[in-house]
Amino acid sequence: MALRRHLPSFWLIATLGGVASLCGYAYWWEQQLPGRLREAASQGDLEACLRYGEQLAALRWLDREAPSEQAVCRRRQAELAWEGGDSTQALNLQSQLVNSNVGSEEQRRSDRSRLLQWRQALRERALDQFRAGDLEQALITLSPLEQKGQRPGTQLSDSLRETWNRNKVDHERLKDKVQRQQWWEALSVLNQLDHPWWQTHALPLRRQVEEAIQNLRDRQEHHSHGALPAHTVDPERLNTAVEERLSSGMDPWSAFVAGCADLGGELVEEGPESLCKSKRP
Repeated sequence: MALRRHLPSFWLIATLGGVASLCGYAYWWEQQLPGRLREAASQGDLEACLRYGEQLAALRWLDREAPSEQAVCRRRQAELAWEGGDSTQALNLQSQLVNSNVGSEEQRRSDRSRLLQWRQALRERALDQFRAGDLEQALITLSPLEQKGQRPGTQLSDSLRETWNRNKVDHERLKDKVQRQQWWEALSVLNQLDHPWWQTHALPLRRQVEEAIQNLRDRQEHHSHGALPAHTVDPERLNTAVEERLSSGMDPWSAFVAGCADLGGELVEEGPESLCKSKRP
């Protein structure tokens, strides 16, 4: 019975003793860290310097300023990461450095400027990759810049995806219009492509479309009047009307539709072509 009465006291003393030992060890280690941090910094051991700096920050009992040696190590490690192509690590370290507010005003201003320069360089690199047609690599390049949890559609990567997918869909529409020999509609779709890679990719189709339209214009000049499909508007007059609309700044397909209407015609899908036919009386 006496043993049972003493057990709670024993465990309480053991627990308090353990907590005191841990606190004592943590305090002792905190006192050791500044020296180890300075030694690592002086020896150029950047990884150890950063490790000791993080441990010191976690163990600080008071809200004291981070040691200047830690800032030196972060700055140098960030430079090495950037030069080595590890942009994620470089931005993380440089952001920590900027947020620590360690150093002179001039040094802090330089740190902020470098962070902005690196972020801008990544954006420009991603845009260059995007214009060259490498969407996936552009998104990878942008990933260190973009924060998770942001509202969809607000990030640069969202804009790049939207532009790429829109041009991809337009290119498919273009191929369909060319296959159907709907030349004016095809030209209108061509003019909607606004991505350099897709514009280059569509050059063979553009040449085909422009050649077909030029043939229509040549027929306007040298047309020998022959039999036209029943109720079809005279192509010479139609092309003249379309050219007038184009000269006013209208897109090709709208110009074709408006030119047809100007001549009292209506648009009819007949086989692979869109025809402008005279309305029956």
